[in-house]
Amino acid sequence: MKSLNRLILITAVAPCFGGPAAADEAVVSQRPTMVLKQIIEGMPKADKQEVRVLLGIIEPGQKTVFHSHQAPVTFYVLEGTFTLEIEGRPTVTVKKGEAFIEPTNTNLTGYNKSATERMTAVLFQVSDPDKPWLDLK
Repeated sequence: MKSLNRLILITAVAPCFGGPAAADEAVVSQRPTMVLKQIIEGMPKADKQEVRVLLGIIEPGQKTVFHSHQAPVTFYVLEGTFTLEIEGRPTVTVKKGEAFIEPTNTNLTGYNKSATERMTAVLFQVSDPDKPWLDLK
């Protein structure tokens, strides 16, 4: 049954990424681009996980609250530049088209230091169900 499920998944997904498709169908010719690949610690271990996808917008000159996350948060910057100050680490600047994984249980705050351009990012988190998105410090 697992082999059948894999075959169904491959058949369903392959056309989306340049795999075989009917001759009269429009097919995406470009495969996805790897933006970030990193081995991280602190992933949740429960049998069920909650996946969160958020859109974050920070206007010019604004910053996030000082906080930490119990599970890793990955974000991809769609526009602007995001500057992170992470306790005990060098400042990190993430620009449009770049991604970053915020470490778990580490205090941090993020800034949009631009005077004119907003920062927009897509944020992803996988956590044990009902865990808070962040912990205020």
